[in-house]
Amino acid sequence: MKIAVVGLGYVGLSNAVLLAQHHQVTAVDVSVARVDLVNNRKSPIVDAELEEFLAHKPLQLTATTDLAAAARDAELVVIATPTDYDPHTNHFDTSSVENVARAVLAANPQASVVVKSTIPVGFITRLRRDLGSDNVFFSPEFLREGRALNDNLYPSRIIVGDTGPRGRMFADLMLEGAAKKDVAVLLTDPAEAEAIKLFANTYLAMRVAFFNELDSYAMAAGMDTRQIIEGIGLDPRIGLHYNNPSFGYGGYCLPKDTKQLLANYGAVPQNLIAAIVDANRTRKDFLAQRIFDRKPRTVGVYRLVMKANSDNFRQSSIQGIMKRIKARGIPVIIYEPALAEDQFFGSRVVRDLEAFKAEADVILANRMSDDLADVAEKLFTRDLFGAD
Repeated sequence: MKIAVVGLGYVGLSNAVLLAQHHQVTAVDVSVARVDLVNNRKSPIVDAELEEFLAHKPLQLTATTDLAAAARDAELVVIATPTDYDPHTNHFDTSSVENVARAVLAANPQASVVVKSTIPVGFITRLRRDLGSDNVFFSPEFLREGRALNDNLYPSRIIVGDTGPRGRMFADLMLEGAAKKDVAVLLTDPAEAEAIKLFANTYLAMRVAFFNELDSYAMAAGMDTRQIIEGIGLDPRIGLHYNNPSFGYGGYCLPKDTKQLLANYGAVPQNLIAAIVDANRTRKDFLAQRIFDRKPRTVGVYRLVMKANSDNFRQSSIQGIMKRIKARGIPVIIYEPALAEDQFFGSRVVRDLEAFKAEADVILANRMSDDLADVAEKLFTRDLFGAD
């Protein structure tokens, strides 16, 4: 089968590589640099499995900037373009998805079009109506940044928002490319698939927020957070997983998906969803005050990235702490090897790690690293378990 995948972020590239094991895939992106890297079998993002597969696996994969040409020959087109949350409209900006879907069907009206970008509830029904085509459907992704291909090779579940032949076809393609074959597959109606993605991520945000608020309480009361978390985690209904305190939930998905779900509620009564959104701001306010209490002259931020083994720092939680510190007039310096620029939102980037550690008198680290073992007295982190 000829397949086009539009968008070479971690979602698009991992899907392209997965499908290219068995099918002829053309990846499309507006970035010439990303296209050139993929054509040279190099990953434009940090992901160990993606780097390994591109370098060593026999993939039927080419990349281009020409969307129309890729769509004309494709039986299936996968859309994985960004849908950032717009705080002015209280909704995702889905314009890139709409524009790509419109261009694809103009070039090839018979193509099946699956949207992997996160979208609001009701989007596919509206898009089908606007385009005059039922060829478009949604399949939520549940990938972690830095482990995207691994999560496609070993999926926890495959969900497709189409109960007909197109939905089954796409589910079979994803299962064909996966290394794990015993995978739950669920075909749903369009709005239900959209809701599954938003509710799943909001639940994860709720769990992060819960353990963060537990940690805030323990810090304020002078108690050992780790002992409390280990104790409650022995209840099998709670478990000893996804429980590591942090500077807040962040990354590309959780902050925007919780806000979009809250917007989708509209006039539907709720308390919990709004509290999950508010909890992230409260956590950052609390930790920022703890940092102020140390009366730092210069604060160093060790890594902007949200997760270990990732180069993506979109909406990372540490940035919220940074903003609060800078609002107090305290200088902030950054150590971030993944950042090419010399400044990040007005803060100086220090390339030399030893110079960074010497200059900062308080060092923030959302996740611990052996690099900081020799400056433990300067360190401010809530990483208790060494896990994301």
